[in-house]
Amino acid sequence: MNLHTAYQDKKIFLTGHTGFKGSWLLQWLHLLGAQVKGYALAPEQAEDLYNLIEGDTLCESVIADLRDAARLEQEVLSFQPDFIFHLAAQPLVRLSYEIPAATFAVNTIGTAYVLDAVRKLEKPCTVVLITTDKVYENQEWVYPYRETDRLGGYDPYSASKACAELVISSYTQSFFNPAAFAHHQKGIASARAGNVIGGGDWAKDRIIPDIVRALRAGQPVTVRNPLAVRPWQHVLEPLGGYLLLGARLAAEPLRYGGAWNFGPHAEDNKVVEALVQTALTIWGSGTYEKPTLTNQPHEAGLLKLDISKAVGGLAWQPQYTADKAISRTLEWYKAYDAQPTAIRDFTVQQIKTFATYES
Repeated sequence: MNLHTAYQDKKIFLTGHTGFKGSWLLQWLHLLGAQVKGYALAPEQAEDLYNLIEGDTLCESVIADLRDAARLEQEVLSFQPDFIFHLAAQPLVRLSYEIPAATFAVNTIGTAYVLDAVRKLEKPCTVVLITTDKVYENQEWVYPYRETDRLGGYDPYSASKACAELVISSYTQSFFNPAAFAHHQKGIASARAGNVIGGGDWAKDRIIPDIVRALRAGQPVTVRNPLAVRPWQHVLEPLGGYLLLGARLAAEPLRYGGAWNFGPHAEDNKVVEALVQTALTIWGSGTYEKPTLTNQPHEAGLLKLDISKAVGGLAWQPQYTADKAISRTLEWYKAYDAQPTAIRDFTVQQIKTFATYES
C-alpha cells in the first residue's frame, strides 16, 4: 500500500507528538505530506528529538495535558481530523511505581478522553490507539503472546495500558460498533508494540539511553536485568506498522479494527546482556557491569509477541534484524555527537532509507 496516497493532505491529530516515538512519527507524517496537529506536554529538555527536528515547523503544536478533557475535546473538534494517532502516555515502567495514580490517569483515563472526543466528532475518522506489548498477563512463558490472550499487568504501567485496552474495547462496542458503522463511520484499532529503540531517546531507565550516557561519560554500562528477554525493534518498525494499519483501516474499517501486535521476528528476541554486548561492539569501545541490586521494583523477565496476525493480515513484517536496529540506533547518536546541527537531516534520511521497504 502506498502511504503517500493514504496520508497526503490528510488531517492527522497526533497525541504525544513531542515524545520520542511521537517525534519520529511527526517527521514521517510530514514527509508523507500530511497536515498534523499535535497535542502533548512540552519537551522536557533541549536534546529531545522534537526540538532537534524543529517540530514546531512540522505541525500545529498544542502544548496541553491529556487529562484536560475539555481542552482535548476542543482541539479535536476544531481540527476535524481524518486520522487520530494516540501515542501520548506515561511510558516508563519504573516511574509508574513512583507515580501510579498519575500513570493510570494518563494512560487509562486519557485514552477514554480521546475516545470521548471521537464520539462527538460528526465525520468519518480513523483512530489508531497505541498501547504496549506489556498489556498481556505475563506468565513468564516461552510462548509469544497473541492478540486474543488474557490482558493483565503486574506494575502500574502495564496494568494501566491493559486497562486502556479494556476502555478501547468498551467504547468500540458501545459507541463504534461495527454493526452501526454506517451511522458513526469510525474505524478503531489498537496497536501493541515491543521494546522500541532508536535515535533521540534520552529517557531514564531505558537500556539504549543508559548505554549512550555511560559511553559518553567513559563509564561502564550498568545492566539491571541482564537475562531479561525483550522483543527489541527499531522505532521505525512499529511506526511503519501504525501507518500501514491506519491506511488499511481507513480503506476497510470493518476488516481492520481490533488489536494488532507489532514486534520482531522470534529470533530477534534478545536478552538484555546480548543487546549490550552488541551495542558495545558496534560503538567500538566500552564495558558493562552487572551489579547485585536489591529492593528493585518488579520487571518482567520474559516477554515475546506473536506477530502472525500483522504479517498475514496487514502484509507487514519487520525489516531490520535486532543487530541492524541497534546499529541504526547508535549511528544516530554518533551522528548527533559529530554534527548536532545536521541531525534533522540525518533523521529524515533514516526514515527515507527505511521507507524504501514500505513502497
